[in-house]
Amino acid sequence: GKTPSEKVAREMLGDVLFGTENHGKGIVVTTFSSQIARLKSIVEFGKRLDRKVVLLGRSLFRYVTAAEKLKLVKMGVEVIGFKNLMRRKLQIIERNRGKYMIVCTGNQGEPGSTLVRLADDELPFKFKGGDHVVFSCRTIPSPINVRNREELESKLKKKGARLFKRIHQSGHASKEDLRDLIEMTR
Repeated sequence: GKTPSEKVAREMLGDVLFGTENHGKGIVVTTFSSQIARLKSIVEFGKRLDRKVVLLGRSLFRYVTAAEKLKLVKMGVEVIGFKNLMRRKLQIIERNRGKYMIVCTGNQGEPGSTLVRLADDELPFKFKGGDHVVFSCRTIPSPINVRNREELESKLKKKGARLFKRIHQSGHASKEDLRDLIEMTR
């Protein structure tokens, strides 16, 4: 088959963010840090929701900083990769959750990632009933990832968060896409 366009994931993301009541609720979005096009859409939608968008996590910091240095994108948002700065920012967000959108690492439930630390109450932002957590990704199908993600989702549900999952399209080419690329190259 062929891999659908990133536009499909963008539309799904827009449907979730604009089609659900989130006034006064926390919004946390997680995706692959290397998915720069998706991150750009998330940031754009966050701004359209009139929220300040903050990207949290080391890998997000590395990828977004590199993309901006190469002039591939201009996110125009705060990107924090260091724990002390993250703690201070999350204290501000906690008091003003309806004014911010958090974009963070941890979509696979990786131990030590920002989203897992939030779910474990290791950072100064506490999930409240009705907060939205958007997984703009799929779980990589390995036993460890599946187990980690299930544990993360369970913790978030216990805190009353609304989970939106599989808001995603693959960034990898399918067989037909590869065949077309080879034909174009010839």
